[in-house]
Amino acid sequence: MSVFIPDTELPTALEPQQAVEAAYTAELAEVAANLRRGLPVLLECEKELAPYLFVNIRGRLREHNLRCLYLDGRPRENENPSPGGMPLGMMGTMITQLREAVRGAVERRVVVLPHLDLLTTSQGGLTSEAREVIPLLYENPELVWLGFKDPSFPLPRVIENLFPHRVSIVGIPRNRLRYLVTQKEARKFGQRFNPWQLYKFVSGINAIRLRKLLATVEGEDYPADPKPAYRHLRQATLTGSLEIPDVDLDRDIGGYKKVKQRLREEILDMLRHRDLATETEEISRFEELIPRGMIFWGPPGTGKTYFAKAIATAIGAAITIVSGPELKSKWVGESEENLRQIFHKARQSAPSIIVFDELDSFATARGTYAGSGVEHSMVNQLLTEMDGFHKDELVFVVGTTNFVESLDPALLRPGRFEFHLHIPYPEPEDRREILRIYNDKMRLQLTDAAREYAVRRTGDFVVGQAAGTRYSGDHINALCRSIARLRLRENITGETASDMVERALTEWIDRPKMTQVEQRVLATHEAGHAVVSLFCDHTPPIDRITIASEMHWSFGYVKFSDPAHKYIHTIAFYLDQICVALGARESERLLLDDISLGATADLQSATNIARELVEVHGLAGGDLGLTQFLDLNTGKRRDQLSASTLAALDARIAEIIETQRLRAEKIVSENRHLIERLRDTLLEKQTIDSQALGVLIPRPVTDANQAKKTADAGTATA
Repeated sequence: MSVFIPDTELPTALEPQQAVEAAYTAELAEVAANLRRGLPVLLECEKELAPYLFVNIRGRLREHNLRCLYLDGRPRENENPSPGGMPLGMMGTMITQLREAVRGAVERRVVVLPHLDLLTTSQGGLTSEAREVIPLLYENPELVWLGFKDPSFPLPRVIENLFPHRVSIVGIPRNRLRYLVTQKEARKFGQRFNPWQLYKFVSGINAIRLRKLLATVEGEDYPADPKPAYRHLRQATLTGSLEIPDVDLDRDIGGYKKVKQRLREEILDMLRHRDLATETEEISRFEELIPRGMIFWGPPGTGKTYFAKAIATAIGAAITIVSGPELKSKWVGESEENLRQIFHKARQSAPSIIVFDELDSFATARGTYAGSGVEHSMVNQLLTEMDGFHKDELVFVVGTTNFVESLDPALLRPGRFEFHLHIPYPEPEDRREILRIYNDKMRLQLTDAAREYAVRRTGDFVVGQAAGTRYSGDHINALCRSIARLRLRENITGETASDMVERALTEWIDRPKMTQVEQRVLATHEAGHAVVSLFCDHTPPIDRITIASEMHWSFGYVKFSDPAHKYIHTIAFYLDQICVALGARESERLLLDDISLGATADLQSATNIARELVEVHGLAGGDLGLTQFLDLNTGKRRDQLSASTLAALDARIAEIIETQRLRAEKIVSENRHLIERLRDTLLEKQTIDSQALGVLIPRPVTDANQAKKTADAGTATA
């Protein structure tokens, strides 16, 4: 069946009551049928829609000679005021009318309660008036109740139990939209009217509000581009805190090629094919494939919420960002009500995306809560709301988290948060693109060399922050803003060089005030690491050497580039690591005739590597054979080992360390002049990058038989 509708098949005019009948024929017939059978009905709908629904239901009941009594709290003609002569007010009048209806009724009739929300508090508790009303509601079994409930207000259980049958009217059924648009209005949306395309923007609003909005759409008939008309509706349907973002997936987000590709292929392309489809069956098929719940997980600051905004921009959706902790309330039931309100407003403003930032703050695995237990109810409410989605509603839910493993498994099953997207720390090519975007936006005028320097520097841990914190997109943004402030402060209008990038990173870092003697020891130490590494075939190239470290855990360091093989390392690689670690110690011994206690950490590292090679990777040798003695999962030896076995293991570890120490000693002795040259340059420059190092000390030609040595060293280890 084609989705296009000729103008001639649309109504020429529509009154509000006609629109209500056209939109909700099935629901209204169901309500009237249950009332005729004597079943009380609770009708959930928005306030502005309730009077029109009542008029329609009343007309249907009159055909069966069933009267309705509408108790809205307005005084009737000739109605007696209160005994004291003072007006009772709306609530008082309604209670009086209700009492008369209950105790004066002699025939079966339908009593309509349009304002049930007045009987509840915002947390769903009972008001003082409700305590008087509730006994009346259960007093006369001859009465049939029709209650209207606003979706914005919860009802206490004692009131909901009065209604065995409930009908919810939220938005408009898609198959009824064609009956709610006039011929004149349809002409504003192009040559061929497509109600399926229009439905995307009006699915969450009721028929009365839709008629009001369509009447305000301006523009020429049959426009070549109907986007302005759709844009007008899009703005008019926004509610609450929802907004339409402007974040382009390519223009505003740098790098992350694989993440973008997956979003396009699994989300955006599916939605685009759905919008371009011309057959209803084809549209339904695409809708079955589109995931409505998504988990974006990864470290802080990597742009999880930003990606959600980019999706919203791409599909023209409104977005609301909800902080998980802000949803929690100390009042019973209010946290769940906060969730209900968020979903209700999102449905009204569809297409929309709800972003639950820090989803793990309330949606952790049930049974692991240490608090009041409100999280359990919030998870249940979230599951209820997501299970209530209709496939033709374009409402998406995105949960962002740094700890995906802590989320409740019920949320992660297909049909809920079934689309999981990992957004990791940016790789070098990602950082390069992020820097390019900020360079253009902030007009930093970074030179190519400065940008590449920034890419390399942001591959390390973040300056001045907790150990183990890598550079994210947010950190790179902060770096660029720091450069911009530096340029503004010093009135720099030309290009930005590498030294300014370094200043922006480290200018305000508190460093220890070292004496010249201490700096000489440190420079000798780092020069020993660097030079020994140049003569080890399996070490990565040096990226940077410094004795003015910004890291709190070290006064200086040698930073290596990412290894060519990140996931598979050979035994020869680990032996080289031991040799490089001991190189600083041997450098100090040769040039200073003493050893600083700063080399202790290097010795510990070398010992740990040697122990792992022997006890885990089978380098025990001798009579011990090819055996694994240590369980990596527990960190404990597998069995109780004899004293002789332990002694043999320790001897083998000591042998490996001594062999690599002698190797490092030989390299240091033969290349003392290189260590002295590098030490003196470090004392002068404080920091040397890879380019300066290449000029100062060209990397020596390694052994031509490197491949053979690698094979002889042992098997590869992951």
